Amino acid sequence: MMAGRAPSRRAAVLREMGLGPLWRLRTQGAQRLDEEVGEGGWEGGGERGAEAPPGAALAGVEAAHVVPRPLVADAPSPSAAAASSPALTVHGFPEQRPAGRRSAEAAAGDIAPYADSARSARIATLGWDELEEDIRQCRACVLCERRRQAVPGVGDRQARWMLVGEGPGAEEDQRGEPFVGQAGRLLDNMLAAIGLRRGEDVYIGNAVKCRPPHNRTPERAELAACRPYLERQIALVQPRLLVALGRPAAQALLDREIAISAARGKLFDHGGVPVVVTYHPAYLLRNPRDKAKAWEDLCFARRFMARAAANG
Repeated sequence: MMAGRAPSRRAAVLREMGLGPLWRLRTQGAQRLDEEVGEGGWEGGGERGAEAPPGAALAGVEAAHVVPRPLVADAPSPSAAAASSPALTVHGFPEQRPAGRRSAEAAAGDIAPYADSARSARIATLGWDELEEDIRQCRACVLCERRRQAVPGVGDRQARWMLVGEGPGAEEDQRGEPFVGQAGRLLDNMLAAIGLRRGEDVYIGNAVKCRPPHNRTPERAELAACRPYLERQIALVQPRLLVALGRPAAQALLDREIAISAARGKLFDHGGVPVVVTYHPAYLLRNPRDKAKAWEDLCFARRFMARAAANG
């Protein structure tokens, strides 16, 4: 009798994520994952930058209403931009702009009113070394008072994938690198499951660069204080896709309150860069049943990137 085939590295990674055999999970309109990219995923598939073949169907990719945001506070307002520019197409997926103004309830979640336009304009001119030093010396909000150190970001500075989390935790505050604790280990496993690796075609940052006390959720004023840094990181990296990990990260990128459950499976826009929203790894550690949903989101993001690469 033939011996059973040894489990692949991807299968081991998915077991570590607590997903077991769910690598065969189908997302809406998609083929099986192993049919899309093969048993080995993107790992070991040649030189860095080689593209996986696109999925056979992208029917599950749902275009979301675009809420464009200015890179600096004195840029045209989102409503003015919507009125003066054509509908945005995100790598072949047509987006529709919202008709009229957003509701007062949505506007109440905006962080733009907290922005300092002069400071934003200055930060928008910084190179990488200057930017990271400015982050380390920042005292723009109360988070600086109790931090051990600021945590700028880590990874490939020319990455196609940029992941944005909420803020540093205790271990990140000590080590000065995002996602190095238990949630970081889960994130590394999540990346490995789709053939990605920290530092290789991936840049990782946070919506706020200093640890909120007791790991509380960042406040809007704190998100606004760090927003110019996040905007500059995005401008320097020039990613093909932004992945918002958790609600505060989505709020920072989309400039509005958002529910993860309602935002999953949709493409949003941030200054011309597509945004996919999913759960934060720390949330998944507390709610392991939602790991399967996060896996669907990763498959959604990967199919989009494969389609974008195929379209050039």
